[in-house]
Amino acid sequence: MCELYSKQDTLALRRKHIGPSCKVFFAADPIKIVRAQRQYMFDEKGEQYLDCINNVAHVGHCHPEVVQAAQRQMELLNTNSRFLHDNVVEYAKRLSATLPDKLSVCYFTNSGSEANDLALRLARQFRGHQDVITLDHAYHGHLSSLIEISPYKFRKGKDVKKEFVHVAPAPDIYRGKYREDHADPASAYASEVKKIIDEAHNSGRKIAAFIAESMQSCGGQIIPPAGYFQKVAEYVHGAGGVFIADEVQYGGNPVSSAVGLAVLDVIENEDLQGNATRVGNYLTELLNKQKAKHTLIGDVRGVGLFIGIDLVKDHQKRTPATAEAQHIIYKMKEKRVLLSADGPHRNVLKIKPPMCFTEEDAKFMVDHLDGILTGLEEAIGDKTESVITENIPCRAKMSDEAHLESLSDGILDPKENPSSKRNGLCTDKHSLLSKRLKT
Repeated sequence: MCELYSKQDTLALRRKHIGPSCKVFFAADPIKIVRAQRQYMFDEKGEQYLDCINNVAHVGHCHPEVVQAAQRQMELLNTNSRFLHDNVVEYAKRLSATLPDKLSVCYFTNSGSEANDLALRLARQFRGHQDVITLDHAYHGHLSSLIEISPYKFRKGKDVKKEFVHVAPAPDIYRGKYREDHADPASAYASEVKKIIDEAHNSGRKIAAFIAESMQSCGGQIIPPAGYFQKVAEYVHGAGGVFIADEVQYGGNPVSSAVGLAVLDVIENEDLQGNATRVGNYLTELLNKQKAKHTLIGDVRGVGLFIGIDLVKDHQKRTPATAEAQHIIYKMKEKRVLLSADGPHRNVLKIKPPMCFTEEDAKFMVDHLDGILTGLEEAIGDKTESVITENIPCRAKMSDEAHLESLSDGILDPKENPSSKRNGLCTDKHSLLSKRLKT
């Protein structure tokens, strides 16, 4: 494949022409991906990487049926939806058939941010109220209206919480206010939402909507306890508000609709939902065995192929192992496995591969993770909390560009500073871990 630029030239042009807040994975040593197929990605040297990051490519990268559907329609027509076209209505019909009966009307947009912005506008227009309840650590998009309701975003920058925004605790039963030993964490967390509703009404405000991801992603793969959303919906509807379920949505022209139809066909024909369940259960089983083996793993949680591995320095205090998580994702990259770290403390390894991920892929990933965890725990003497006295990236030693990228995707960018570059970990005289790593 002919490339326009070398990897270094591409990186230099990116730094010159692309805003520094636009994140790049593995900022200390970015990968130049030139093609992808199914669950694999390939760099400019032809090196193959197992993709455990890009769940948006639901049926895998460049599935031939999806590519052909796009090509066929591109040759005929590609314009917006203000004309009649079979693809648009057929896709709306097929998509709504996968949802509960009452959810039968579609508004196609070009991004998840547009979809959530539209949902907010509909909710506010429907009820005539402005106030929104959101969950702590939530991320709902990059538009101004969504940054306002995304604690994940507005707490990092110069923005402050608006008066009409109410933040409820994330329903986290591992590290949150009500944990797995609570008799009824679903009711307890839902009661926090009810309390917010009552306090808002007592101060003369009314709730337009409650918005939440079905499973928090940037928040650290948080799975709400069973029954939580049902109780919250009851409280919100009782207060006259609507419940907004934040899911990624796409497109609205014949080409994107043709692609959407092809994706639905592939999901059905290849039983990818069933595959996600089967392989996800197998992967979770493998990871739970690793949890029993490695003290760094505090929790494994997920649904299907969307899984989080919560890394901790100690199990009692559940202190986030942030630096260790960064070390692991870089070491996994060296093994040609692409992972990311997320969560409020950037200590949760995030697994969200395409739905065509196989049991062989799962074992390949876990085997490498096992080896890296073993080496890491041997290097720190299995006493991470006493060895690493500082679990915060050396931001003072990082360039502004690297700092922005680390805020965006939790990846350190040590550049060439010898005091901050070794195996992706902050290294000074107080950090013995990175000086002892031999893996």
